[in-house]
Amino acid sequence: MEIYSIGFTQKTAEQFFTRIKDAGIRLLLDVRLNNVSQLAGFAKRADLAFFLKEICGAGYLHERLLAPTQEMLDAYRSKAASWQEYETRFHALMAERQIECNLDRALFESPTVLLCSEPTADRCHRRIVLEYLREKWGDVTISHL
Repeated sequence: MEIYSIGFTQKTAEQFFTRIKDAGIRLLLDVRLNNVSQLAGFAKRADLAFFLKEICGAGYLHERLLAPTQEMLDAYRSKAASWQEYETRFHALMAERQIECNLDRALFESPTVLLCSEPTADRCHRRIVLEYLREKWGDVTISHL
């Protein structure tokens, strides 16, 4: 199964929705802890769900199971934890939550994208989620939009 990821910062609404539409995405899984971000107006929960439906014909689901804790985010953002520490802690959190068992694989039967705010996946938890699922499920191909 192919699972996509995308970040919304440093993208215009046109760039963001065009990438989603061109990839044929049918479901966006919002993996942010806070889905009413002020970083981009089009990425707020209600607006995002509307735009996805109207522009891309895609659904929206906020999946907190795949979000870090506020404590983890705060430690990383304040530089109390390095990226490597954050990544290690988040990996342990996914294992504790047993996301490979508690996440419905049916969500990925049609083209699905994980959303977070980071512009690229290299230092974003959405990449860690996808790599974890690939490790556990074995049949995951990752594509970053």
